[in-house]
Amino acid sequence: MIFRRALQREFAQTAVGVFVALFAILITTVLIRLLGQAAGGSVPADAVLTLIGFGALSNLPVVLTLTLFMAILMSLSRSYRDSEMVVWFASGVPLTAWIRPVLWFALPVVLVIGAATLYLSPWAQYKSAEYRERLEMRDDTQRVAPGVFRESSGAQRVFFVEIGAGADGRVRNVFVSDETKGKLSLIVAAEGLLKTDEEGRRLVVLESGRRYDGQPGTPEFRIMEFERYTVAIDQQRAVSPPTRIRGMSTAALLAAPTERHLGELAARIGAPVTALLLALLAIPFSFVNPRAGRSNSLLVAVLTYLIYSNAMSVCQAWIAQGRIGFTVGVVLPHLAVLVVLALMFYKRLAVSPFWRARA
Repeated sequence: MIFRRALQREFAQTAVGVFVALFAILITTVLIRLLGQAAGGSVPADAVLTLIGFGALSNLPVVLTLTLFMAILMSLSRSYRDSEMVVWFASGVPLTAWIRPVLWFALPVVLVIGAATLYLSPWAQYKSAEYRERLEMRDDTQRVAPGVFRESSGAQRVFFVEIGAGADGRVRNVFVSDETKGKLSLIVAAEGLLKTDEEGRRLVVLESGRRYDGQPGTPEFRIMEFERYTVAIDQQRAVSPPTRIRGMSTAALLAAPTERHLGELAARIGAPVTALLLALLAIPFSFVNPRAGRSNSLLVAVLTYLIYSNAMSVCQAWIAQGRIGFTVGVVLPHLAVLVVLALMFYKRLAVSPFWRARA
């Protein structure tokens, strides 16, 4: 039918605009958080873009779910405001006739959400944790950035380099603070460079500087001047990245069905179902009463999404804690939304009987 093709086209156009807006908000939010961590020294500046990519992939199912819900809701609400719905209803097209075109548009997106939730998002979570672990394993020299005080991995040393490495690999105006067993050592040097000895050990060579040794709070300090000062860098041992449930593959969750794993599995299974039910809920929620205002239905729809999402999180937590069974936790929130969906369709059809199909 004509209205089905028109709906498909409008759904797609609206979805593109909504996705771009939501994805930009997501990237901005992740960027602000990571920039704050980078300014605090917990995340290197050169790792921000990589972590943004992992964060975007991890949250992609949520963005797609909201895109699907809002695209259908906004498109159908516009049809109400422009009185197009009145024309279709007067032509004998019932409200239930919108279910089929909505499903045709929603099902491909739901499949993408399912694939992203079951495979892509856990992979991104795992790679993000693995990448952060590799950053933690970097030696102290790789943490140094010009003009920024950097703390070592063991929180015992603080480094500062005023001018970064040039073509000769040397840094200028170096400051190192080392506090071990209550004793403080301060080292200032005009220049410094990195080198590797014959045994493969990494060394820091400081030139033309001073070293101050003493105990804070006492006047007993020892001052030494040096022309060349060499310090060996402790190499970090590589360890396996921490295992987080959100970063575990779906196959691993199925292989070890503990309560916590089943809770995470319930959330992954429920994500595409949530997207599908929200797409159908957008049909009755899109009704706009000009006397009641245009934003009322949108506010109710957003509130419904928040309640639905929180109910999913509560059921996931209850499954992880062993309060309810896996099957009950998976089915219960979606069953409640199905009941609400049926009541909403019944209410819209009961208010305006002429909306039903003609005999």
